[in-house]
Amino acid sequence: MGRSESVRLYRLRKIVSDLGKVKGRGTELISLYIPPKRPPHQVVSVLREEYGTASNIKSDQTRTHVQDALVKIMQRLKLYKKTPENGLVIFCGTLQTDGPGSESIFLYEIEPPKPITTFLYRCDDHFHVDILKEMLKEEELYGIISMDNDEAALALISGNRVEVLETVTSGVPGKHRAGGQSARRFERLRASELNEYYKRVASHAAKAFLEDREVKGLIVSGPGYTKEEFAKGDYLNYMLKRRLLGLVDTNYAGEDGVYETVKKASSLLENVRLTRERKLVQSFLRELNRGGLATYGLREVIDAIKGGMAETVLVSEGIDKVYIRVEAKDRVVERIVDRADYVRVKQELISEVCGGGPRNYRLVEQDLVEYLDDLASSSGAKVELISSKSEEGRMLQSFGGIAALLKYKI
Repeated sequence: MGRSESVRLYRLRKIVSDLGKVKGRGTELISLYIPPKRPPHQVVSVLREEYGTASNIKSDQTRTHVQDALVKIMQRLKLYKKTPENGLVIFCGTLQTDGPGSESIFLYEIEPPKPITTFLYRCDDHFHVDILKEMLKEEELYGIISMDNDEAALALISGNRVEVLETVTSGVPGKHRAGGQSARRFERLRASELNEYYKRVASHAAKAFLEDREVKGLIVSGPGYTKEEFAKGDYLNYMLKRRLLGLVDTNYAGEDGVYETVKKASSLLENVRLTRERKLVQSFLRELNRGGLATYGLREVIDAIKGGMAETVLVSEGIDKVYIRVEAKDRVVERIVDRADYVRVKQELISEVCGGGPRNYRLVEQDLVEYLDDLASSSGAKVELISSKSEEGRMLQSFGGIAALLKYKI
């Protein structure tokens, strides 16, 4: 089994984030974006020309680093008979590992989540990751308008995030008329003000959900009949009307109504990651309360995976740990540690295995999420990443950030 989609995207986001922070000593870090229809041999020809051009670089060190990186990229491209379906992204350059004098050439090879549209070669003091960052933005955006006669909140659901964009107040008076006005005149004025309020909400919605970004679907929610009058009237832009997924009854409007809508609209948002995450965490909590098919904690979950008992492994995106294993001929030690401690612990484990003297050993270092995914893949389980920003994600963190739904009781 390959990596689950959530783990694949987690790994890609992490790589892009890490590469975006890298700074070179000169203009010697190479970023290469290859479109799917560009044959590898053509790209190699372009890089040979760049190799010749690089011979004009005055700094001996920069010239050597650039040419070494170009050779490494050309060697890698020769392994490809054709460019992958979405194209190929390569970042390559000489980077320091443990301070001055500890330089090595690193090459990062990435198959992007969407097709690359233009060829790009850049040699700079940083890696150009913006194109990949743009690709990693959630494709499916959904809009929410949570409204009553007093206010309307406009919000965006993007993957596992909910963002309240703005709140529009109505200024419409309550149903009780002011003294001295006839009931008919008061209702007429109130209806006119409601009409203007609906138009303003529709105008803000068109800007938020069509102009600033384009949503795949829209939900209108709130208590009472306001949402029906607004949604069925001639207010919403016709493109948004076509994308109206449905109306949701809520007890509240405004910002509180937005979060209530997300919880109640799961059938309308079946494909949104936020809803899937909520169902997974709720299933875990339900099984845990029953004393049933659930466990939590790092060691408990790893044991469940290795024993073939785990069906779905839930991991908080906020968990930042590293798996380390040091192997010698007659000894193996392994540890899972916080990323901040892993350099120190790695040296301690190497010293422990080598006994203070020179000895051959093999070192394995892996992000915890990828380690768990590899374990899960070999046992038929699936790893799902849970956002640490959502309510369910915060619940999962209270259980150590890792849990599992089981095939049968331990």
